[in-house]
Amino acid sequence: IAFLFFVFYLVMIYSDYTGYPFPTAPPVDPFAKIRVDDCGRTKGCFRYGKPGCNAETCDYFLSYRRIGADVEFELSADTDGWVAVGFSSDKKMGGDDVMACVHDDNGRVRIQHFYNVGQWAKEIQRNPARDEEGVFENNRVTCRFKRPVYVPREETIVDLHLSWYYLFAWGPAIQGSITRHDIDSPPVSERVVSIYKYEDIFMPSAAYQTFSSPFCLLLIVALTFYLLMGTP
Repeated sequence: IAFLFFVFYLVMIYSDYTGYPFPTAPPVDPFAKIRVDDCGRTKGCFRYGKPGCNAETCDYFLSYRRIGADVEFELSADTDGWVAVGFSSDKKMGGDDVMACVHDDNGRVRIQHFYNVGQWAKEIQRNPARDEEGVFENNRVTCRFKRPVYVPREETIVDLHLSWYYLFAWGPAIQGSITRHDIDSPPVSERVVSIYKYEDIFMPSAAYQTFSSPFCLLLIVALTFYLLMGTP
């Protein structure tokens, strides 16, 4: 018996140094990349930035799709702070239900619920998000979460079966707290969005809006013609 205890003791010592035969922790599932080829087919998408951009290259990206009694959202933005979507009855900030994915100082991405009071976002403790996941990679905040389509009537949480304007915003964070968005006039959906209609909508960022406007194109053509013809 004493010999058996001695053998057991040696096995325990050996295990402490080698880590065997104790099991290792299971690997953490990696964040599944956002698929853009589903946009307009099995989910709705908004892209803001350079023409032809995707979820990893757009300044801002959002997708939505219905899954049973929930809506799944995917957000991504070129920022190291936060990315958010707001649900509004108009195109202006104020009185809006906001879901934000915030990158904190520990490297985690947390999904938080806010309510816009004027130009100020107030965090709401009641958070409708579930099945949350997020990642910070390549200087981008990306996240995925679900929230119910129907909710009890409450001022700070809208019913998603109704159509709303979508407000898109992103910006820096300080110690896990959001600060003012990156651009003075964040993009807004041109019309109200229905979760029952899947579209793939592209919105050029300011740099590309300038060169794509009809007036600017006309000016470029006129200037080119002037330079080719030469001065009298």
